[in-house]
Amino acid sequence: MSIEAKPFLKWAGGKGQLLSQLVAHLPEVVGKEPFTYIEPFVGGGAMLFYMLQHFCNIRKAVINDVNEDLILTFRTIRDDVEKLIKKLSLMENDYLAIVGQEKRSLMFYDIREQYNLHNGDGITRAAQLIFLNKTCFNGLYRVNGKGLFNVPFGRYANPTICNEPLLRADSRLLQQVNIEICQGDYSQTISFAEGLTFVYLDPPYRPLDATSSFTAYAKGNFNDDDQRQLADFCHQLNDKGCYWMESNADCSAKNPEDRFFEELYKEYHIVRVNAARFINANASKRGKLTELLIKNYE
Repeated sequence: MSIEAKPFLKWAGGKGQLLSQLVAHLPEVVGKEPFTYIEPFVGGGAMLFYMLQHFCNIRKAVINDVNEDLILTFRTIRDDVEKLIKKLSLMENDYLAIVGQEKRSLMFYDIREQYNLHNGDGITRAAQLIFLNKTCFNGLYRVNGKGLFNVPFGRYANPTICNEPLLRADSRLLQQVNIEICQGDYSQTISFAEGLTFVYLDPPYRPLDATSSFTAYAKGNFNDDDQRQLADFCHQLNDKGCYWMESNADCSAKNPEDRFFEELYKEYHIVRVNAARFINANASKRGKLTELLIKNYE
């Protein structure tokens, strides 16, 4: 029995739990004609893997992210998965052979330091990213103002660091489609929007309050001006005749007077979906809430 392709990393804001609701809001046309699929903020890739497996009429897929090592890892899984598995298996065997969390933490912090030094080749950096994701606190990816990964050690008893069947399934899927894997600013992806195109945007969310901000997937933050620039990008997609859907925070649910998105996207369709957040250092802040889906179609 073949394993289903799905995200190889735990990623803040990942859409695994929301997929059924996102799919319910896809434009009808994507199920009828060949189309180009674009994700300017691919993150963990939950939506990507779903779309590639359920829509055989995708003629071209384009994914992008500002996070260099995330994109490096996507490319490595597509192009060099066996070398990655070999490297990651050795790291997993060494880690699990260590008795005691304190001694394991020494290996974790050593690999974290190597990762932040940027000394390894592509295979090594991809393996380090996956290792850190599987062994750090709460599976969180976060960098500081200097762009250094700074998440502490997570005390997991028996983490699966090298999931060989999943990595191979992801690799096969990424090889089966005509996919462009880009790194950089999301705006570059508009050049691929030709003919019937559907764009799914999952940007860093606007904070619900001053203490909930988490946009540090890469050096620098995504502020309100960035949200406005993203809305301009969506206007450009609209002018090109693309179908697009964006996920973002439901700020007005937290504060009814905060109508930021309702004003920013007033000419489009806004619906609310139930979501759940599992990545938060404060367990009391995990749980169900609503998020916005903004669409330029009915």
